Amino acid sequence: MSDGHAGETVLVTGGTGYLAGWVISGLLQRGYRVRTTVRGLDKAEQVRAAVGEQAGGRAAGAVEFAAVDLLRDDGWDEAVAGADYVLHTASPMPFGSGVNLITTAREGTRRVLGAAARAGVKRAVLTSSGVTADTGDPDTAATESVWTAPSGTPLRAYPDSKIFAERDAWDLAAATGLELTAVLPTFMQGPMLGASNRPGTVEIIRRLLTREIPAVPNIGWNIVDVRDIAELHVLAMTSPTAAGQRFLGSGSFWWYQDIARTLREKLPDEAAKVPTRTMPDIIVKLLAHLNPQMAMLRPELGRTRLVDSSKARTQLGWHPRPTEQTIIDTATALIANNALSR
Repeated sequence: MSDGHAGETVLVTGGTGYLAGWVISGLLQRGYRVRTTVRGLDKAEQVRAAVGEQAGGRAAGAVEFAAVDLLRDDGWDEAVAGADYVLHTASPMPFGSGVNLITTAREGTRRVLGAAARAGVKRAVLTSSGVTADTGDPDTAATESVWTAPSGTPLRAYPDSKIFAERDAWDLAAATGLELTAVLPTFMQGPMLGASNRPGTVEIIRRLLTREIPAVPNIGWNIVDVRDIAELHVLAMTSPTAAGQRFLGSGSFWWYQDIARTLREKLPDEAAKVPTRTMPDIIVKLLAHLNPQMAMLRPELGRTRLVDSSKARTQLGWHPRPTEQTIIDTATALIANNALSR
């Protein structure tokens, strides 16, 4: 699959991440040299093993590593030195991260893109989020021209972290002349690379398969495959028309009930425990007082979101796979990796 890019180096931040693994694999398969960041070099073999599942052991063995921290200046200029492109996928996730989401996202973005600007890279691609282009109106589709206002509330710290970080990125690009593109994925699902890499987003499917929830909340998401978002990053990095642009990456809107029904229908043996009853909204609201994850979901009860990702399709030739395939592939990967237990 090499596209003849053996002489070009790409720095991918957050090498242990869900998305980063697929991005690194795609770059290696196209012939790029890849350097990735980790918080400690003891994670190098974990990354190589995960990436090797797709790119092969030889290609994975050539990946370079830089030990840096989003909250420290040390090492970022060295990490970017010699890179032609920077793909900034690293960002703190809610629940269990133990960090200030907004501070870490903003400072990390400034450090990574500041180093990219000083190094004179050809282009940097920022992994933002669909939440930064949310209209707030269920009848009006999100587009790249929309800029969501931060909420300023603790329960919305993660969306706010993405909103602030993307704004900072564009301000820095304007001030330094850095060529920047932003990718705005919606709710990512899809198989994980590496048995130890289980992202929080796939918990919605894992909990269905294990019946950790007795009924399905009236909640839905604009689901997109992590593999397709990885592809969108490469397109955003290489397309001449992508410079200075934002690109939403989204698939179809699916209710939690749709996901449960698809699992039962397509994986009748493996998904025999999946609940099909709907959880009353009042139960979700009561649980929100006890569970921070439920508290985050409460505002989404009964809410649909429209997302227009036609810009990525028409300008970059991006073609996301069917959502049903993503759901089945996610479940199959969880089962194959013995990842159904906590």
